[in-house]
Amino acid sequence: MPITVNSRTHELPDDPRVSLLDFLRGDLGLNGTKKGCDHGQCGACTVIVNGMRINSCLSLAALHDGDAVTTIEGLGTPADPSALQLAFVEHDGFQCGYCTPGQICSATAMMDEIANGWPSDASDDLTGKIEFSGEEIRERMSGNLCRCGAYSNIVKAIEAVREAQS
Repeated sequence: MPITVNSRTHELPDDPRVSLLDFLRGDLGLNGTKKGCDHGQCGACTVIVNGMRINSCLSLAALHDGDAVTTIEGLGTPADPSALQLAFVEHDGFQCGYCTPGQICSATAMMDEIANGWPSDASDDLTGKIEFSGEEIRERMSGNLCRCGAYSNIVKAIEAVREAQS
């Protein structure tokens, strides 16, 4: 059973009980995805699967046969960081950095959600154009916790990338 992770094909583990998080970290050595609460409450393990963000600690690897997974390592490199990775640095969107990979994966998918017109609880209109706002960002990023409290700078980093793309 193949799975594509960061544009590379891999075989899924034989053990059907292995979480996607443990597969990424243990089998593939992709340690950017963090194990936080292991209960889907903190968002440190957020990855992008087929364009949608998920908590990889709550998903079994075996369920992702044929899926395309993007981790923080697939978004950018130290030599060629993504726009969001640069913005997090420029706007001091992290302190300890533990939650940062999950925050950046979540923000990447969140920006696509807004661009695709997917409403959130903060959206004024469920059928019209979704306005990119601080309230929209905060609502959509609420599943990613930062114990250091860098939230305002995370929002600034996301807003900066959005402004640069406009």
